[in-house]
Amino acid sequence: MDTTHKQKLPLFFLIYISAFWGFYYQGNNSLNEFGTANFEWLYLTDGLLALPILCFICLKDKKEAALKAALMCCLVILIGSYIIPQESKIIWPYFEAGRYLILMAFLLFELATITTVYLAIKSSLNQEVNPELAISQPIKRMWGDTLVARLLTFEARMWVYALFSSGITISHFHGEKQFSYHKKDGAQSTLKGFIILIALELPFVHVLLHFIWTPFAACIVTALTAFGLIFFIAEYKAVSRRPISLTRDSLVIRYGIYEPRKIPLSNICSIAKCYCFIPRSRFVKRYNYSGTPNIVIQLVQPQGDVKRIYLGVDSPELFMKAVNESKQLYNQALQPTNCSQALPGFR
Repeated sequence: MDTTHKQKLPLFFLIYISAFWGFYYQGNNSLNEFGTANFEWLYLTDGLLALPILCFICLKDKKEAALKAALMCCLVILIGSYIIPQESKIIWPYFEAGRYLILMAFLLFELATITTVYLAIKSSLNQEVNPELAISQPIKRMWGDTLVARLLTFEARMWVYALFSSGITISHFHGEKQFSYHKKDGAQSTLKGFIILIALELPFVHVLLHFIWTPFAACIVTALTAFGLIFFIAEYKAVSRRPISLTRDSLVIRYGIYEPRKIPLSNICSIAKCYCFIPRSRFVKRYNYSGTPNIVIQLVQPQGDVKRIYLGVDSPELFMKAVNESKQLYNQALQPTNCSQALPGFR
């Protein structure tokens, strides 16, 4: 089985057992002897025994497996509190009380981890090293090259640019030539507009939800909106500081705070101007904030499903010239590739 699909098996199993036992417990038919056989241990065995074992079988990294198993067990307890009839609960109320202790321990662990990573990142940034390495290396040392590490790296990058971006400049990034994209069609100004709108509406929406819904719901929506505001602030600061870089042998596309994409120059079949709107597709990756992309890159070999990459850069002519010159200098031995397929957006 494919590794990616294997890692998703615990989640699919959780969804399946929750749906099946939810139908079982909430039904009133011969399957559960008309409500007299709603034993809580049925869901407990699948959710708190089989599911954690499946996590350790499907995930090679035992730290990640333990973390996922703990989170899913908390979800099982939460779901069980809703689907199991109250009169059938004997030991489940103890689990319901205990899940808060588990969540508190998890939050304390995460807080300690974030504090450690923050100190390591701040120390590296003060030494003016490559910001990408300053953010990713402390996390990878602790979590390895796992999905959890990638998620934490994205979150750390968001907080770094939201709070500590003043010391980061384009010159800190590795690359022989750097290209900006924040001025194209007022991309950075558009992000600033979103920040102002979200900040202005936040208190009004909170008060409105507080009175027409519930105070708890208002706090949840406000917290999620505030998190989105922090994301936009980080994105606003990152677009003018994280460049697209051209190295000796590759093109590194950094766009906002998202994960960089590295394209070997030998894998670039062609690069050309783009003039029209490009719809979403799993074969296309778009890096563009406002207007339409002005650069299209055709790949020799797809990266995953992606065959073409569309970019919005400030100086498309200079960008194309630099990429073509680097290809001529360092990739003289490119193998012939069929590039005759028409590309949308060419003129």
